[in-house]
Amino acid sequence: MRSVSSSLSRALTSRRGAWVSLIIGILVLVGLTAAFGRATMTADSQIAPPDSEAARVAALADEFPDADDRTLLVVASATDGGALTATQTDGLTSLAEALTGVDDARVLGPFPSHDGRAAVVQVTAPISGDEPAADRALVDELRGVVADNGVGGLALQVTGGPTFGVDVASAFDGADVTLLLVTIGIVAVLLIFTYRSPVLWLVPLVVVALADQAASKVTAALGSTLSLQFDTGIVSVLVFGAGTNYALLLISRYREALAAEPDHRRALAGAWRATLPAVLASNLTVVLSLLTLVLAVIPGTRGLGVACAVGLVIALAAVLLVLTPALAVCGRGIFWPFVPRAGDATASRGRVWRTVARYVVQQPWAPLVGGVALLAMMATGAFGVSVGLSQAEKFRVPSEAAAGLTVLAEHFDAGQAQPFTIVANAAKVDDVVAEAEGVPGVARVSVSATSVDGHLVRLSVVGGPSPGTPDSRAVVVDLREAVHAVSDADALVGGQGAADLDARNGNVRDLLLIAPLILLVTFLILTVLLRAVVAPLLLLAVNALSALAAIGAGTWLGRILFGWNALDLQVPLLAFLFLVALGVDYTIFLVHRARAEARMVGTREGMVTALATTGGVITSAGIVLAGVFAALGLLPLVTLGQIGLIVGIGVLVDTLVVRTLVVPALFSVLGDRMWWPNGPGAGAEPVDPGESDHVVTDSEPDPASRART
Repeated sequence: MRSVSSSLSRALTSRRGAWVSLIIGILVLVGLTAAFGRATMTADSQIAPPDSEAARVAALADEFPDADDRTLLVVASATDGGALTATQTDGLTSLAEALTGVDDARVLGPFPSHDGRAAVVQVTAPISGDEPAADRALVDELRGVVADNGVGGLALQVTGGPTFGVDVASAFDGADVTLLLVTIGIVAVLLIFTYRSPVLWLVPLVVVALADQAASKVTAALGSTLSLQFDTGIVSVLVFGAGTNYALLLISRYREALAAEPDHRRALAGAWRATLPAVLASNLTVVLSLLTLVLAVIPGTRGLGVACAVGLVIALAAVLLVLTPALAVCGRGIFWPFVPRAGDATASRGRVWRTVARYVVQQPWAPLVGGVALLAMMATGAFGVSVGLSQAEKFRVPSEAAAGLTVLAEHFDAGQAQPFTIVANAAKVDDVVAEAEGVPGVARVSVSATSVDGHLVRLSVVGGPSPGTPDSRAVVVDLREAVHAVSDADALVGGQGAADLDARNGNVRDLLLIAPLILLVTFLILTVLLRAVVAPLLLLAVNALSALAAIGAGTWLGRILFGWNALDLQVPLLAFLFLVALGVDYTIFLVHRARAEARMVGTREGMVTALATTGGVITSAGIVLAGVFAALGLLPLVTLGQIGLIVGIGVLVDTLVVRTLVVPALFSVLGDRMWWPNGPGAGAEPVDPGESDHVVTDSEPDPASRART
């Protein structure tokens, strides 16, 4: 393995090899972007498992003659909060007549509310062609007619049916470009601050940006081919965040090597080899953790795992195989104005981190107990947290569909906007209707259609509670129990409210299955990397506690700062995955260096040197990753904002508390026992003195002196 890495590092950094590798790498990234440039994501947004009851009802829609029909509601309410006047009611009647001008639309109403302060016009119209585009065209046309036929003193909102999907799609118009620009800005500013160079930051930023573009096109093509569902914004954030982290670690090790090696190509080759195990382990941890999501039953979760894994592999390849030769071509001067020279004193670098490390190692119990107590206290914020957002709560930005649903809930049976659907055998329809009408929370039941072959009947069930609320989910449970009991009816309950319940159950199932797998994957990789058992177990336990702490703190801050009283269904699993898989990155960077140092100076002193040399770069990497995840808050969905907030907090906690205090303290308390059943040098390959990964500083004895000692 060492001979392979040595040969590859020399090929990437030699005078001719660097140019060849750089040109090939750029051509590959640009070629991938161009080859898949026309790829587009599928617009499907199925939230429930494909084999769920709600999904089976949706699949039966084609059996009915009105399968292409969409029913929307125009909700009217007085702007002054009073009752509708006769003139306003006449105006709504005129609006209803204007709405009949929509192709083949069937218009009913206006229907006034019981309190007389609102009214509803129901519009049913067919669509043709691609569903997402056709839905958007229908909603836009309806809203255009409503805008052209406004009624004085009335607020008019189009809601129900596909309006939520249309509003989500509209809210994302241009949002991905904004996210990309803000992410690039955050990374650029932090890189400039980290490197203090007007030149150096451009090289990793350009390489990671090329990787992001290639990843976005490749994952879009993959998603289209495999019919995957995922959010492209999360993929982009991961590629930028992880790619920048790998670059920071490589460049930091390169700078360190330049202070001891006059040949910058030899220094870069040594830094590449020294960085490779940690970067590979880090990437493999996240990629394998993401691939466990293929076992998820929620389509969006499964698709995100595959897409993000592919994106991170591309980011890894770009940093190791493109950034490295780019640095070799640029030479030592790329660090201008603070160019490291061979023989420079490096003891001053990391002085603050060395002081912190020395204190923690000499007095470990206070930082260990204090750090764990802090994490435990933060984790209490997750106790009693509600999971599941209503339709209106999912939007961070104003939505006409959500506003209309809110008005509807205030003045009508709230479930009217999204009625439940029952599909049953036609011969048992009367029994099914009788059972459904007896369910508490059901306002009315009506037959809406008969299948083309006459064997099935579809019922529309209007519930009293607002869609997406616990009371609405309880109605679904009771409704299913009631109609399933009708003999030979084969009744199934679907609709948006039922899909919400099935999605909740699917997400709980995914969390209980995949979270342990993520921990297992992380443990196995740590075990292979460190060749130990005790250290991986303790590091994993600390990392899991840190993840819970971030979820608790993020939940509490979201409630206080943004009024998020619940987490969206996918947030607990995705946040846990990112927190564990990404959080362990910094532990890998630190502990891998500590193990290398411990071969020569012992575990405790090795941890001091490891923290002193990696403290600055890991902190910078953590701030970069937290910043790019925070950028998810720019997107219009609360789900993404919650993931960004929780993961951002978690990364900072891992960087500043876990890696700085808790982990070094654990190593100080246990010493060489952390490497049980082996020692710190077990399985280590012999080190070529001419290509040592360890950089000698003025404050440390040279390796030969250590050997003599």
